Amino acid sequence: MPDIRFHSVFDIIGPVMVGPSSSHTGGAARIGKVVRDIFGEKPEVITIYLYESFAKTYRGHGTDVALVAGLLGMAPDDPRLPESLKLAYDQGIKVSFVPKSDKVDHPNTAHIVLQTGDHRLAVTGVSIGGGNIQITEINGFKISLSMGQPTYITIHDDVPGMIAKVTGIFSSAGINIGTMTVTRTAKGKQAIMIIEADDYQTDILAKLKLLPHMRNVTYFE
Repeated sequence: MPDIRFHSVFDIIGPVMVGPSSSHTGGAARIGKVVRDIFGEKPEVITIYLYESFAKTYRGHGTDVALVAGLLGMAPDDPRLPESLKLAYDQGIKVSFVPKSDKVDHPNTAHIVLQTGDHRLAVTGVSIGGGNIQITEINGFKISLSMGQPTYITIHDDVPGMIAKVTGIFSSAGINIGTMTVTRTAKGKQAIMIIEADDYQTDILAKLKLLPHMRNVTYFE
């Protein structure tokens, strides 16, 4: 069973959003937005694999438009959300939905693959209810992100010394790293760091973004 922690009254009554469902629409939009923030740029091609409940009802419950809205950078309450498929088409983004029959750990699961040129990102997200989400996989690497604590995600070139430079910034700021995951697409290509820290400081983001070979830095809480 997922670890669901309530941080505010909005976690209980549900998020402010364009309906009809907090799980199928609000949560789906949040998944898309997180994936877009990690990717860091407009995708040219979007492929969305839908599982179980998402696969059965994605058109009727607006899961398709919500996921794409998030992938275009929209929040769940953005009034443009119902028009997301048209907006993606107008921007020249190719979008495909692939319903799957495979059994997964949670019925509201989407596996999203984004590509722009040689930049490719694959993320699995789960809508766990009330607009809350979890990210369970990035580029084939199993993780567990509930966005419940300060989390930094970097995309950078896989070159020697990057881990030392990144951790050095946290050390100099006096911020402890609770967990850190590093994965890469291939040797010498792109790599991802997922850092869950004990605290947040604005200047850390700025310093991380200035590092040579750093492509994108995203912060979630």
